[in-house]
Amino acid sequence: MTTQHFHNGTIWLGASAEPADSLVVRDGVVVATDSLAVSSELARITNQDDAAFESIDLEGRFLMPSFGDGHAHPIFGGLEAEGPQVRSCTSIEEIIAEVKRYAEAHPDDDWITGASYDGSLASDGLFDAEWLDRAVPDRPVVLRAWDYHTVWCNSRALELAGITAETPEPQIGEIPRRDNGSPLGTLREWGAVDLIEAVRSPLHESTRLRALDRAAEYYLARGVTWVQDAWVEPADVETYVSASQQNRLKLRFNLAFYADPRRVTQQLPEMLAARQRIDDLSDPFLTAQTVKFFADGVIENETGSLIEPYCTSLHNHGMQVWEGDSLAEAVRMVDSAGFQIHIHAIGDAAVRQALDAIEYTVQKNGVHDRRPVIAHAQIIDSADLSRFAELGVIANMQPLWAQLDDLMTVLTVPRIGSERALAQYRMRSVLDSGGHLSFGSDWPCTSGTPVKGLAVAVSRQNNEGEPDGGWTPEEILDVERSLDAYTATVAYQAFAENGSEAWGAIRPGASADFIVLDRDPRTLPPQELSATPVRRTYLRGVAVHSAD
Repeated sequence: MTTQHFHNGTIWLGASAEPADSLVVRDGVVVATDSLAVSSELARITNQDDAAFESIDLEGRFLMPSFGDGHAHPIFGGLEAEGPQVRSCTSIEEIIAEVKRYAEAHPDDDWITGASYDGSLASDGLFDAEWLDRAVPDRPVVLRAWDYHTVWCNSRALELAGITAETPEPQIGEIPRRDNGSPLGTLREWGAVDLIEAVRSPLHESTRLRALDRAAEYYLARGVTWVQDAWVEPADVETYVSASQQNRLKLRFNLAFYADPRRVTQQLPEMLAARQRIDDLSDPFLTAQTVKFFADGVIENETGSLIEPYCTSLHNHGMQVWEGDSLAEAVRMVDSAGFQIHIHAIGDAAVRQALDAIEYTVQKNGVHDRRPVIAHAQIIDSADLSRFAELGVIANMQPLWAQLDDLMTVLTVPRIGSERALAQYRMRSVLDSGGHLSFGSDWPCTSGTPVKGLAVAVSRQNNEGEPDGGWTPEEILDVERSLDAYTATVAYQAFAENGSEAWGAIRPGASADFIVLDRDPRTLPPQELSATPVRRTYLRGVAVHSAD
């Protein structure tokens, strides 16, 4: 039996509890947090001369529940280290040079693939195949954009995929074209991207496992011990199962199977079989209880679904992935099979469609503890705010996005106009209306570092501290509500607030999933909070990351 005594620091138990100054953990489970219970446990250990006792001096630091990430793509994130390193490139010429460098260093690679480039570097986010041809003319090149809804290909990749001037516009996708009808080289959304995926060489399983290992190390260094993988396809299931069987899972993952509107009825038996396969592993670090739906795309390429049209066109309302009542019926079907619902909805029309689908499901399937999630909810119409609480919907938002960065000023605001721009990321409004708010990162689309998201949530400012007073200051959250959205509410989203594997708050009976920070985040200005490192991460009482 192993017992740990954490002391000499500030211990934040959660938003609804007074901080403690010490706690006791036994075999990875919290057993005492109040002073009397801690004293009793320490006396018992002294009387029994417990040889496996560890006294952990926090040295005045701040201990709190570990973070959860309510919406991310860990395998995608881990794969960014493979292929040309284009994320840090600040110009098209830099990207081309990096692709050329990588191709010359890897002459045996049949395909050159990488991620993720900055979509704001080209006008309207449109990138030309001929630019990549200058780097690699004879092998296919495919780069994913930061949004993971868009790819940029060279001419050889388009040729192998059979994408020509005669190729019809795909369902759920777009092929931007030149004036003569030939494909430009940018492909948007799944229907178009799938044309490339159908001919691209699959990644070796060892590469995918390496990516998952890399993602785990990335997250643990940032204090994250549970991740919602929000886009899981059959190959991903194989990777997670292999990782579990090889005892390579280093933190908790829940899988959300991707629901394709073109074949969701055929997918459901596959999802059920995959869930059973994962349940049979009995791995406490791996669950598969969720199904992911896309209601729309993203505003930056005008595929986010809006009630009112984009500023660039009187008739362009974006892309509705599921037509008519098909989303509602698919959600009802998946809910009947016992899956949690997780819907990507960016625009206000998509958010309304997602809420309508959940309301329909409640009416048809009855009331139960389903905890549906609407991810991103970038624009919520005021008429729909109260429906989150009424329907028990969790709004999973990415706080890092709620700032005036280049993405917002260059791509977003010009498309939706200043009035709608001010109605984005209504985090405080969701909470004030009685709804649940959990936080996520959407990593690798943006940083998966929770303290960076916290800094924006409590200030609505960018790295330079602009604008003064915060952008849309009425949506600023206090730090405790922000911490809660990254801990207890993500645990609630994960159905993980009870039992021996409970996490998200520090209380007797919960798993000892903690992080240690140098300073109390409740006292730090946003810019210092953003740069605060995680000194240690504990999972089940084991220090799985240490920067000391």
